Amino acid sequence: MNPVSGYEVEAEDVVWLRLDVAVAAAARREAARLARRVGMPTDRVAEIELAVTEAATNLEKHARDGALALRVVTLRGRAALELLSVDSGPGMADVGSALTDGVSGSGTLGVGLGAIARFAGVFDVHSLPGRGTALLARFWAGDGTDPFAGTDEPEVAGLTRPISGEEVCGDTWAARTEHGPDGARAVTVMMCDGLGHGPLAALAGERARAAFRAGPHGSPQDVVRALHAELRGSRGAAITVARADFSRGTVEHCGVGNISAFVVGDRRSTLLSLPGIVGHQLPALRPFRTPLDRDAVLVLHSDGLSDRWSPADFPGLFTRRPAVVAAQLLGQAGVRRDDAGVVVVRAARG
Repeated sequence: MNPVSGYEVEAEDVVWLRLDVAVAAAARREAARLARRVGMPTDRVAEIELAVTEAATNLEKHARDGALALRVVTLRGRAALELLSVDSGPGMADVGSALTDGVSGSGTLGVGLGAIARFAGVFDVHSLPGRGTALLARFWAGDGTDPFAGTDEPEVAGLTRPISGEEVCGDTWAARTEHGPDGARAVTVMMCDGLGHGPLAALAGERARAAFRAGPHGSPQDVVRALHAELRGSRGAAITVARADFSRGTVEHCGVGNISAFVVGDRRSTLLSLPGIVGHQLPALRPFRTPLDRDAVLVLHSDGLSDRWSPADFPGLFTRRPAVVAAQLLGQAGVRRDDAGVVVVRAARG
């Protein structure tokens, strides 16, 4: 399919704020700084500060452990401040009640999660009683409206977190959507794990992301070959590239190294990967094809997440927005002593 139009999206710099006594103040400052950076007016900044403070306060008063992630995302030429909140419990048995204004998710008085939802252009939440909650709030610049509302664009989102003690992450991802002349919709997505940790691993990831952005709109194996050429002289990386065609119901994929990839529906199907290191030792590449139901979700993640999870462990999760799926998987399956990255693709909600 020759690409006609679509959009590109890739990993962003993420400010991670772990749960401690000062997380609310730190989150409010960072949110205001990022909101001003994308041109938010003063009244909108104040709303964002209120929403982010409520999310942080809920972590302080309620969660056993958790973190906030703040980042600027750019989609279809529009910028937004995005808040993700992830915790390890105790979770909420009744999300609907927690979304009522005036009721705090922590059981204390406050403006509550309902206010976060009301201020945000995009809001979603998933909670596992006894295990933890993932929350998404996206605040668009400009008129505040969601540029994807009412469109049939596939949805893509990912999340990365560096190993403890490092400020940069060797895991990264990127994706582009394609619209064919026959109306077909497809997404080509890359998940990359730069070998090791720290700045050199991050540099390999940055080179892979730049090469993906500038490289061919071909088959996944053609993309992997192009990435291999660009990563020569670097540490190298484990990389999987997958092309999800929801119109035709297939995923074509090519992976080298230890990236876990799954099509997730009622059960999950594993996408195969070949041994090797992109940039150093490239095997004879083979394309693989896997059926893709329109209601299924494509998940790619590094070995910073355990691959022992099952869809049955996350009731209701894979109907949520990709950013929430990514955050919940990272929170529940993430390995502390490694860089971690995950990207999720689903068809348009329609």
